[in-house]
Amino acid sequence: MEEEPMSVVFQVGANGVGLLDPGSETNNVEKGAKVDLPFWLAHDLYLRQATSINVPACFNQKTRKEIQADAACVDLRMRCPYFYELGCKTVPLVGDKSIGSFLLQAFSSRYKEVLSKSHSTPTTTASKFLPRLTKEETQLFEAAQSSMASFKKWRVGGSRLEKASILGKKRKTTLPIDPPSP
Repeated sequence: MEEEPMSVVFQVGANGVGLLDPGSETNNVEKGAKVDLPFWLAHDLYLRQATSINVPACFNQKTRKEIQADAACVDLRMRCPYFYELGCKTVPLVGDKSIGSFLLQAFSSRYKEVLSKSHSTPTTTASKFLPRLTKEETQLFEAAQSSMASFKKWRVGGSRLEKASILGKKRKTTLPIDPPSP
């Protein structure tokens, strides 16, 4: 997630960092230069007020319209493997505050589909569905599959109650030996 490219605009000139700007012929980055940087660096430079961060392309109007039309068919992994995490970390850094509600809408509409497929899709069909999911959705899918497998195992007669491991180690109690009374 930290390596996701972010488009930034330098608010100040920077000397000795010309490598960051592939279009720069000098070793400097001029004020107003637009450069793609990994998120971790863009965030750090933003905190130092050296750059402003543009809204990532994966949150553009085209993506928003596609998700509103049919969220389940959109390949979010192709746009950004860490779509939700990047969105949450980007909201405080960019001027577009609608990203938060957009993320909620996208997750809510895709959540039902992910859970439904995790409970009913055979493993062979899941291989076609999984590549479209973000990393967060893939974790949700796998957790739901594991949960369903555990439930089915329990329902068909798996062990209903398990003995705690600590109970297996019983200590023998020793009572003090009293001398026989006369």
